[in-house]
This record gives sequence, structure tokens and C-alpha cells, in this order.
Amino acid sequence: MSRIYRLLTDFERPLFLHVNIRWNHKLLSGLFYALTLLGGATFTLLFSLAVGILAPEPWSTAGWQALAAVALSHLPVAIAKRSAPRLRPYQVFPQVHTGRKPLKDPSFPSGHTTAAFAMLTPWMIAQPSLIPFLLPVGCGVALSRVYFGLHYPSDTLAGALLGSSTALLVSVWV
Repeated sequence: MSRIYRLLTDFERPLFLHVNIRWNHKLLSGLFYALTLLGGATFTLLFSLAVGILAPEPWSTAGWQALAAVALSHLPVAIAKRSAPRLRPYQVFPQVHTGRKPLKDPSFPSGHTTAAFAMLTPWMIAQPSLIPFLLPVGCGVALSRVYFGLHYPSDTLAGALLGSSTALLVSVWV
């Protein structure tokens, strides 16, 4: 797996460094900080639970589906991080800008991106007219993880696919 990671890193390096270094700006840091919080486990689980309990249909169902998808999608994330660890970009490139407290666990896949897409996908299914608003939020969470030097683009792409596919499966079953 380390050979695949090396090839990916070589391929992704220019894009990663462009986003992380060239985009570094105080205004973007604030925006991306807010977006990265939206992908955290605490926010995605609590928000989904609150919607499941408090919202009317079809949002209540979407909330419960989101809660299940966020919880279930973190199992493969944990397995992948332990079975095929990948160093985080800031651990590889010394010039990288990081956020306040850089994580030290393995990079692949992005748990924040997984959680964001697992949470947002049921709402996009329930109300497709929200896709133009919610899809950019999920992509923003993914981009924030690259911006803060915590993930490579492939980590976030894998997280988006994992979160979305888990949510689609949950939506079909529930």
C-alpha cells in the first residue's frame, strides 16, 4: 500500500501544495474552519439526531438515515486507517500550513469528508432541489481538509465516495 500512496502523493503534490500554500488567506481560513467543523463527528451525529427527533417528515427520516450513515461509515474509515496507514501531508511536506491542532492519526480516508457526505446525502435524496446548496458544502468540507494540510485530495475523494455510498445504502434499506 505504501507504494500506491507514494504514487498518489507524487501525482497529487502540485494540487495539494497549490491549495494549501497559495490559497492561504485569513478570510479563507475562517471559511474553511467553519466548513471543517461541519464535517466533525460531533456535529454530524448531533445535528442528524436533532433533525431525526425534531423535524417533520420527510426531514425526520432523512435525519435518522443521516445518523445511521454517519455512524456506519466510520467503521470502514477506522479499518482503513489502521490497516493501511498513510502519513498526513503536513508530516510529509515541511512547508505545509496546518490548522490549530493537526491530527496525528493516519490520513486515508478523510473521516470529516466521509461524515459530511454521509450526513448530507439523505437530505439531497429527500429534496433534490437542495443539491446545488448541499453538494458545495460537502465539497467545501473536503477542500478544507486539504487547505489545512490534513488530507490529500485522494483522501477526501475516498471519504466523499464512502460517505455518499453508505448514505445511499442506508436510504435504500430504511
